Amino acid sequence: MRRRDFIKVIGGAAAAWPLVARAQQPEQMRRVGILMNRAGDDPEGQARVNTFRRALEQLGWTEGRNVQIDVRWGEDIVEIERKYAAELIALAPDVILAGGTLSVAALHHVSRTVPIVFAGVGDPVGAGFVESLARPGGNTTGFMVYEFGLGAKWLELLKQLAPNVTRVAVLRDPNNSASVGQFGAVQAAAQSLRVEVNPVNVRDADEIKRGLAAFARTPNGGLVVIPNASVSRHRNLIITLAAQHKLPAVYPFRYMATGGGLMSYAPDWVAQYRPAADYVDRVLKGEKPSNLPVQVPTKYEMVINLKAAKTLGFTVPQSLLARADEVIE
Repeated sequence: MRRRDFIKVIGGAAAAWPLVARAQQPEQMRRVGILMNRAGDDPEGQARVNTFRRALEQLGWTEGRNVQIDVRWGEDIVEIERKYAAELIALAPDVILAGGTLSVAALHHVSRTVPIVFAGVGDPVGAGFVESLARPGGNTTGFMVYEFGLGAKWLELLKQLAPNVTRVAVLRDPNNSASVGQFGAVQAAAQSLRVEVNPVNVRDADEIKRGLAAFARTPNGGLVVIPNASVSRHRNLIITLAAQHKLPAVYPFRYMATGGGLMSYAPDWVAQYRPAADYVDRVLKGEKPSNLPVQVPTKYEMVINLKAAKTLGFTVPQSLLARADEVIE
C-alpha cells in the first residue's frame, strides 16, 4: 500500500472512532420519584403505581436502561409523608409523581423547585399547589380527581337511591379545602332536595364512630362520604358502620363499593396515572410543569353493590340499576 493511501485509511478510521464511541455509550439515566399516599401493601396503591410504570415504559422509558424509579409509600399520614418526601428530594430526582393531596403538601414542605406531577388531588388551587388550573405556575401540575360541584351530584344520587331519606350525614374533613368545598356543594343542593344536612368530622376513628352513632338515633337517615385522607384510611370502618346503622350511602371511591359499600360515583382513580406518565415524560423531555395545565376528569362511573343492599335490607331502584356502569351481584 502506498504511503498516501495508508494515511487516508488511518485518517478515516480515526474520524469514525468518536461516532462508534458515542454509539456505544449508554443512554443518560434519568431519575423519577414516586410518593404514594398509600401503604406499600395496599392493592389500590399498587395498581396506581403499576399503571404509571407501564404507561411510562410505553413512552420509551425502561427501568435500568434510561430511568430509575424510586417509590415511597406515605400512607396518608403527615409525618410519614414528610419523611419520605425528604428522602426522595435528597435523591435529586428529575421529576416526582405525587399521589394525593398529602403527598404534594409534604413535597412542597421540602422543596418548591423539583418538578412535581400529581394525581388524585381534590383542590390544587385551594391547597396552594398551583396558581390556577390553566396556568399552574411554579413547579407543580397534574390531575384533579373531582369537579368542585360533585357534592351536589352525590346528594342527588342518594335521594334517587333512597327517596325516603330526609336527613343526611356528610363525612368531611374540616381542615381539607377540597372537602370543605364539596360539603358546601352538598349544602347548596340540600334545600331543593328537601333534606337536612349534618356534618360529621372524620379526623380519627373515634370521631367517626361517635358522629355516626349519634346521627343514626333518628330515622330516615342516609350518608354521603366526601373524599379525603381520613376517609381513605378508615374506609373499612365507614363501610361497617353504614351497614351497622342501616344507612344507605354514596361513596367517592369505586373500591369502597367493591369493598362492601352500597354505591359509588367517582372517576377512575387508577386511570389517572396513565396521563400522569405522559406529563412526567414531557417534563423529562424539557417541558416545565408551570406550562402544563391541570386536567379535570371528564368521566365518572357508578358502581352499585347489590350484596350490600341485601345486607341493609334495601331495594335499589331499577332506574339506578339501569344507569350503573357496574352492578355487583
